[in-house]
Amino acid sequence: MTLCSSSARAARRDRRTVAAGVIALTSLAWLYTVHLAWQMNSMAGSVGMGAPRSWDALELMLLVLMWIIMMVAMMMPSASPMLLLYAKTLRARSATSPVPQRSALFVLGYLVVWAGFSIVAAVMQWGLHAAALLSPMMTSTQTLLGGGLLIGAGVYQWVPLKHSCLRRCRSPLGFLLTEWREGAFGAFVMGLRHGLFCVGCCWALMALLFVTGVMNLVWVAAIAVFVLIEKIAPGGQWIARASGVLLVGYGLLLLAPATF
Repeated sequence: MTLCSSSARAARRDRRTVAAGVIALTSLAWLYTVHLAWQMNSMAGSVGMGAPRSWDALELMLLVLMWIIMMVAMMMPSASPMLLLYAKTLRARSATSPVPQRSALFVLGYLVVWAGFSIVAAVMQWGLHAAALLSPMMTSTQTLLGGGLLIGAGVYQWVPLKHSCLRRCRSPLGFLLTEWREGAFGAFVMGLRHGLFCVGCCWALMALLFVTGVMNLVWVAAIAVFVLIEKIAPGGQWIARASGVLLVGYGLLLLAPATF
């Protein structure tokens, strides 16, 4: 009885610790994102602002940092069910497991993947800026680009790869059963694997930020909420498909004036 009670207390402590870490990390990321958006909206000449010009290496590094922190803010809430179940399973497998440390390594692996995505997104933004395809508010200035991104994201909401990745993200238990690895390095690798599935699921939705505005906080929050709904709501895969129809329809609507 005492052993069971002690194990239950340890599991509750793990859950509180991991949840507190996720909340703290997400909150800090959102605070920085809000601060950066305010800064960009109020100061000409900030990263991505002003007339098209060549950016230097420092500005590109700041752009990458911006994307990384924004991805932390947007993706950590939807990753929390996986992380909490991982911590619970780790404790159940061994009473002496260093759950907070292993959970931190899992998160690190997860965020390494999103950091890779952020580098790609920042380079794309750099190229679009150099080609004068983004406005000072970092939204698409070309109807063809905006409509094309919307249609592409909408179509991707129906492709098998999207739903294969979404299925893994929606089933933390299934992920643990098929992807479990022991040890500290195993925790990191599991984070990498889960991050790959999340990027495979959500990258096209993140590309919509080039349509709505990379630092448009309303749309940043809206996409983050939608990603969470896709992953945890009943019928999330059908919600994804329905959103795909809407995105394609909106993209065609944008392109219609340019066609006729």
